[in-house]
Amino acid sequence: MSAAELKAETQDIVLDEVLPHATATVWKALTSAQLIARWLMPPTGFEAVEGKTFTFQIKPAGAWDGVIHCKVLEVVPNRRLAYAWKSGHEGNTGYGALLDTVVTWSLTSVEAGTHLSLVHSGFVTPRNELAYRNMSEGWAKILRQLDAVSGEIK
Repeated sequence: MSAAELKAETQDIVLDEVLPHATATVWKALTSAQLIARWLMPPTGFEAVEGKTFTFQIKPAGAWDGVIHCKVLEVVPNRRLAYAWKSGHEGNTGYGALLDTVVTWSLTSVEAGTHLSLVHSGFVTPRNELAYRNMSEGWAKILRQLDAVSGEIK
C-alpha cells in the first residue's frame, strides 16, 4: 500500500429534512424516472427494482466519459431506496476521479409530512475530496428541488 492509501479515509454525506408531503408522494418522486429527471437529472433505464442497472450522463473529464453507473441495491416501498453510484476513471484526479459510492434514501412518516434521510456513502479521501465537497453542496440543492417536485404531484 502506498502512503496515500494508508492515509485514506472514507466520508459520507448525510442530510436529513422533513418534507411537507405524504411519504407515498415523496416515494413517487424518488422512484419515477420522469420525476427523477426533474429534480436530479434524466436517468437512462431506471426502475425501482432490485438488481436493475441504470445510468446518468454528466460532463466528461479526462479519461472519464461522464457516465455514472448505478445499480438498485434495495427497494422497500415507501421506506427505503438504495443504489450504487460509480463513476470516474482511475487515471483522473480531481473532477472525474474514480468514485464507488452508495446513495440511500430513507423515508419515515411524521406528523409534518415525511422525514427524509439521504446518505451518500463511501467517498474515499483524498481521492474523492472534490466530489465530496461538490456533491455535499449539490445534494442540499437537489433536496430543495425534490421538495418542489413532490409538491407538484397530484
